[in-house]
Amino acid sequence: MADQRKYTSKLEGKHVLVIGGSSGIGFGVAEAALEHGAFVTISSSNPTRIDGAVQRLSTAYPSAAKANRIASAVCDLGTEATLEQNVVDLFSCVAFARALDHVVYSAGDALAQTALADATLSFIKQAGMVRFFAPLLCAREAAKHLPRSTAASFTITSGAVAHRPMPGWSVIGSYAAGHFSMTRCLALDMKPVRVNCVVPGAVDTELWRMPPDEKQKMMDMLAQKLPTGQAGRVEDVAEAFIYLLKDKNTTGAVVDTNGGALLV
Repeated sequence: MADQRKYTSKLEGKHVLVIGGSSGIGFGVAEAALEHGAFVTISSSNPTRIDGAVQRLSTAYPSAAKANRIASAVCDLGTEATLEQNVVDLFSCVAFARALDHVVYSAGDALAQTALADATLSFIKQAGMVRFFAPLLCAREAAKHLPRSTAASFTITSGAVAHRPMPGWSVIGSYAAGHFSMTRCLALDMKPVRVNCVVPGAVDTELWRMPPDEKQKMMDMLAQKLPTGQAGRVEDVAEAFIYLLKDKNTTGAVVDTNGGALLV
Protein backbone atom coordinates (compact mmCIF):
# COMPACT_ATOMS: atom_id res chain seq x y z
CA MET A 1 0.00 0.00 0.00
CA ALA A 2 1.34 3.43 -0.92
CA ASP A 3 2.04 6.09 1.70
CA GLN A 4 -0.44 8.92 2.05
CA ARG A 5 0.60 12.25 0.51
CA LYS A 6 -1.57 14.69 2.42
CA TYR A 7 1.04 17.46 2.39
CA THR A 8 3.22 17.00 -0.69
CA SER A 9 0.29 16.60 -3.10
CA LYS A 10 -1.44 19.94 -2.44
CA LEU A 11 -0.20 21.51 -5.69
CA GLU A 12 -0.49 18.39 -7.83
CA GLY A 13 -2.44 19.17 -10.99
CA LYS A 14 -2.85 22.84 -10.07
CA HIS A 15 -2.07 25.60 -12.57
CA VAL A 16 0.41 28.17 -11.31
CA LEU A 17 1.11 31.36 -13.28
CA VAL A 18 4.48 32.87 -12.35
CA ILE A 19 4.75 36.43 -13.65
CA GLY A 20 8.45 37.16 -13.84
CA GLY A 21 9.19 33.44 -13.97
CA SER A 22 11.97 33.44 -16.55
CA SER A 23 14.75 34.23 -14.07
CA GLY A 24 15.68 34.79 -10.45
CA ILE A 25 13.22 34.05 -7.67
CA GLY A 26 10.34 33.56 -10.11
CA PHE A 27 12.24 30.85 -11.95
CA GLY A 28 12.91 29.15 -8.63
CA VAL A 29 9.20 29.24 -7.80
CA ALA A 30 8.46 27.69 -11.20
CA GLU A 31 10.95 24.90 -10.48
CA ALA A 32 9.47 24.25 -7.05
CA ALA A 33 5.91 24.20 -8.36
CA LEU A 34 6.87 21.68 -11.04
CA GLU A 35 8.50 19.48 -8.41
CA HIS A 36 5.19 19.56 -6.52
CA GLY A 37 3.34 18.31 -9.60
CA ALA A 38 1.81 21.59 -10.78
CA PHE A 39 1.23 22.85 -14.29
CA VAL A 40 3.33 26.01 -14.61
CA THR A 41 3.09 28.97 -16.97
CA ILE A 42 5.94 31.46 -16.79
CA SER A 43 5.53 35.00 -18.08
CA SER A 44 8.14 37.63 -18.91
CA SER A 45 8.60 40.60 -21.22
CA ASN A 46 11.62 39.06 -22.95
CA PRO A 47 10.79 36.32 -25.51
CA THR A 48 14.39 35.12 -25.73
CA ARG A 49 14.68 34.82 -21.96
CA ILE A 50 11.36 32.97 -21.79
CA ASP A 51 12.45 30.48 -24.44
CA GLY A 52 15.67 29.87 -22.53
CA ALA A 53 13.82 29.41 -19.25
CA VAL A 54 11.38 26.92 -20.78
CA GLN A 55 14.32 24.97 -22.19
CA ARG A 56 16.04 24.90 -18.80
CA LEU A 57 12.86 23.75 -17.07
CA SER A 58 12.23 21.10 -19.71
CA THR A 59 15.76 19.77 -19.33
CA ALA A 60 15.55 19.71 -15.54
CA TYR A 61 12.03 18.20 -15.49
CA PRO A 62 11.65 16.02 -18.60
CA SER A 63 8.57 14.26 -17.22
CA ALA A 64 6.86 17.64 -16.76
CA ALA A 65 7.77 18.62 -20.31
CA LYS A 66 6.44 15.31 -21.63
CA ALA A 67 3.18 15.86 -19.75
CA ASN A 68 2.90 19.42 -21.15
CA ARG A 69 3.09 20.90 -17.66
CA ILE A 70 5.38 23.75 -18.79
CA ALA A 71 4.04 26.73 -20.73
CA SER A 72 4.98 30.37 -21.30
CA ALA A 73 3.50 33.73 -22.24
CA VAL A 74 5.12 37.01 -23.22
CA CYS A 75 3.83 40.11 -21.44
CA ASP A 76 5.44 43.56 -21.31
CA LEU A 77 4.65 45.22 -17.98
CA GLY A 78 6.96 48.20 -18.27
CA THR A 79 5.17 50.38 -20.82
CA GLU A 80 2.38 52.54 -19.40
CA ALA A 81 0.48 52.92 -22.66
CA THR A 82 0.03 49.17 -23.12
CA LEU A 83 0.27 47.87 -19.54
CA GLU A 84 -3.43 47.50 -18.81
CA GLN A 85 -4.34 45.75 -22.06
CA ASN A 86 -1.27 43.52 -21.84
CA VAL A 87 -2.36 42.32 -18.40
CA VAL A 88 -5.92 41.68 -19.60
CA ASP A 89 -4.60 39.72 -22.58
CA LEU A 90 -2.17 37.72 -20.43
CA PHE A 91 -4.84 36.44 -18.07
CA SER A 92 -7.35 35.78 -20.83
CA CYS A 93 -4.78 33.74 -22.76
CA VAL A 94 -3.36 31.79 -19.82
CA ALA A 95 -6.73 31.02 -18.23
CA PHE A 96 -8.17 29.94 -21.60
CA ALA A 97 -5.41 27.35 -21.97
CA ARG A 98 -6.04 25.92 -18.50
CA ALA A 99 -8.03 27.16 -15.51
CA LEU A 100 -5.85 29.07 -13.06
CA ASP A 101 -5.35 28.11 -9.41
CA HIS A 102 -2.47 30.31 -8.24
CA VAL A 103 -0.71 33.47 -9.39
CA VAL A 104 2.75 34.48 -8.21
CA TYR A 105 3.92 38.00 -9.06
CA SER A 106 7.72 38.23 -8.99
CA ALA A 107 8.40 40.50 -11.96
CA GLY A 108 10.97 43.24 -11.49
CA ASP A 109 13.05 45.64 -13.51
CA ALA A 110 16.28 47.50 -12.75
CA LEU A 111 16.19 48.86 -9.20
CA ALA A 112 15.35 52.57 -9.35
CA GLN A 113 17.98 53.94 -7.00
CA THR A 114 18.46 57.70 -7.22
CA ALA A 115 19.04 60.73 -5.05
CA LEU A 116 15.76 62.29 -3.96
CA ALA A 117 16.78 65.59 -5.58
CA ASP A 118 16.94 63.83 -8.96
CA ALA A 119 13.59 62.03 -8.69
CA THR A 120 11.25 63.58 -11.26
CA LEU A 121 7.56 62.70 -11.48
CA SER A 122 8.24 60.76 -14.66
CA PHE A 123 11.01 58.77 -12.94
CA ILE A 124 8.84 58.04 -9.89
CA LYS A 125 5.93 56.84 -12.01
CA GLN A 126 8.10 54.62 -14.20
CA ALA A 127 9.82 53.14 -11.14
CA GLY A 128 6.46 51.79 -10.00
CA MET A 129 5.24 50.53 -13.36
CA VAL A 130 6.47 46.94 -13.01
CA ARG A 131 6.78 46.82 -9.23
CA PHE A 132 3.52 48.45 -8.10
CA PHE A 133 0.98 49.32 -10.78
CA ALA A 134 1.39 46.04 -12.67
CA PRO A 135 0.79 43.73 -9.68
CA LEU A 136 -2.33 45.70 -8.75
CA LEU A 137 -3.70 45.32 -12.27
CA CYS A 138 -2.72 41.65 -12.23
CA ALA A 139 -4.67 41.20 -9.00
CA ARG A 140 -7.72 42.78 -10.64
CA GLU A 141 -7.55 40.34 -13.54
CA ALA A 142 -6.64 37.36 -11.36
CA ALA A 143 -9.82 37.94 -9.35
CA LYS A 144 -11.81 37.35 -12.55
CA HIS A 145 -10.16 34.03 -13.33
CA LEU A 146 -9.21 32.36 -10.04
CA PRO A 147 -11.76 30.05 -8.40
CA ARG A 148 -13.63 31.59 -5.47
CA SER A 149 -11.91 29.36 -2.96
CA THR A 150 -9.26 29.41 -0.26
CA ALA A 151 -7.47 26.84 -2.41
CA ALA A 152 -6.62 29.71 -4.81
CA SER A 153 -4.02 32.39 -4.13
CA PHE A 154 -2.29 35.53 -5.37
CA THR A 155 1.21 36.18 -4.04
CA ILE A 156 3.13 39.46 -4.34
CA THR A 157 6.90 39.93 -4.06
CA SER A 158 8.22 42.96 -2.18
CA GLY A 159 11.65 43.83 -0.74
CA ALA A 160 13.37 44.23 2.61
CA VAL A 161 13.96 47.95 1.97
CA ALA A 162 10.34 48.33 3.07
CA HIS A 163 11.49 47.36 6.58
CA ARG A 164 14.94 48.95 6.60
CA PRO A 165 15.23 52.22 4.66
CA MET A 166 18.47 53.23 2.97
CA PRO A 167 19.71 56.48 1.40
CA GLY A 168 18.85 56.70 -2.28
CA TRP A 169 15.98 54.23 -1.99
CA SER A 170 13.08 56.60 -1.21
CA VAL A 171 11.25 55.89 -4.47
CA ILE A 172 11.50 52.12 -4.62
CA GLY A 173 11.25 51.82 -0.83
CA SER A 174 7.93 53.65 -0.87
CA TYR A 175 6.53 51.23 -3.41
CA ALA A 176 7.90 48.25 -1.47
CA ALA A 177 6.18 49.37 1.72
CA GLY A 178 3.01 49.92 -0.28
CA HIS A 179 2.99 46.21 -1.10
CA PHE A 180 2.11 45.46 2.52
CA SER A 181 -1.09 47.50 2.44
CA MET A 182 -1.83 46.25 -1.07
CA THR A 183 -1.63 42.68 0.20
CA ARG A 184 -3.96 43.23 3.14
CA CYS A 185 -6.53 45.22 1.18
CA LEU A 186 -6.54 42.70 -1.67
CA ALA A 187 -6.98 39.88 0.84
CA LEU A 188 -10.34 41.46 1.70
CA ASP A 189 -11.32 42.49 -1.82
CA MET A 190 -10.47 39.08 -3.32
CA LYS A 191 -11.69 36.82 -0.50
CA PRO A 192 -11.96 33.87 -0.23
CA VAL A 193 -8.98 33.84 -2.62
CA ARG A 194 -5.90 34.24 -0.44
CA VAL A 195 -3.48 37.13 -0.99
CA ASN A 196 -0.04 37.19 0.61
CA CYS A 197 3.34 38.85 0.23
CA VAL A 198 6.90 37.51 0.35
CA VAL A 199 9.63 39.95 1.36
CA PRO A 200 13.09 38.71 0.36
CA GLY A 201 16.29 40.29 1.57
CA ALA A 202 19.38 40.29 -0.64
CA VAL A 203 19.22 37.24 -2.92
CA ASP A 204 21.90 36.14 -5.37
CA THR A 205 20.04 36.56 -8.67
CA GLU A 206 20.48 38.14 -12.09
CA LEU A 207 18.74 41.26 -10.78
CA TRP A 208 22.08 42.61 -9.57
CA ARG A 209 23.32 44.11 -12.81
CA MET A 210 26.99 44.53 -12.04
CA PRO A 211 30.27 42.83 -12.95
CA PRO A 212 30.49 39.29 -11.49
CA ASP A 213 33.48 40.09 -9.29
CA GLU A 214 31.73 43.12 -7.76
CA LYS A 215 28.59 41.09 -7.16
CA GLN A 216 30.53 38.29 -5.47
CA LYS A 217 32.31 40.80 -3.26
CA MET A 218 28.97 42.29 -2.24
CA MET A 219 27.49 38.85 -1.49
CA ASP A 220 30.54 37.95 0.59
CA MET A 221 30.18 41.16 2.60
CA LEU A 222 26.51 40.42 3.21
CA ALA A 223 27.32 36.89 4.31
CA GLN A 224 29.66 38.22 6.99
CA LYS A 225 26.89 40.39 8.46
CA LEU A 226 23.94 38.01 8.34
CA PRO A 227 23.19 35.60 11.21
CA THR A 228 22.82 32.79 8.66
CA GLY A 229 26.30 33.47 7.30
CA GLN A 230 25.17 33.54 3.68
CA ALA A 231 23.20 35.69 1.25
CA GLY A 232 19.81 34.43 0.16
CA ARG A 233 19.64 31.60 -2.36
CA VAL A 234 16.80 31.28 -4.83
CA GLU A 235 16.10 27.65 -3.93
CA ASP A 236 15.55 28.65 -0.30
CA VAL A 237 13.52 31.81 -0.90
CA ALA A 238 11.23 29.92 -3.29
CA GLU A 239 10.08 27.80 -0.35
CA ALA A 240 8.29 30.82 1.15
CA PHE A 241 6.12 31.08 -1.96
CA ILE A 242 5.34 27.37 -2.03
CA TYR A 243 4.26 27.54 1.61
CA LEU A 244 1.85 30.38 0.84
CA LEU A 245 0.42 28.53 -2.14
CA LYS A 246 -0.27 25.48 0.03
CA ASP A 247 -1.51 26.91 3.35
CA LYS A 248 -5.24 27.57 2.94
CA ASN A 249 -5.33 29.17 6.40
CA THR A 250 -3.03 32.07 5.49
CA THR A 251 -4.11 35.34 3.87
CA GLY A 252 -3.06 38.97 4.28
CA ALA A 253 0.32 37.75 5.52
CA VAL A 254 3.72 39.33 4.95
CA VAL A 255 6.42 36.65 5.08
CA ASP A 256 10.07 37.63 5.47
CA THR A 257 12.98 35.57 4.14
CA ASN A 258 16.13 37.61 4.67
CA GLY A 259 18.74 35.58 6.53
CA GLY A 260 18.05 37.53 9.71
CA ALA A 261 19.00 40.86 8.14
CA LEU A 262 16.58 42.77 10.36
CA LEU A 263 18.34 41.50 13.47
CA VAL A 264 21.69 43.15 12.76
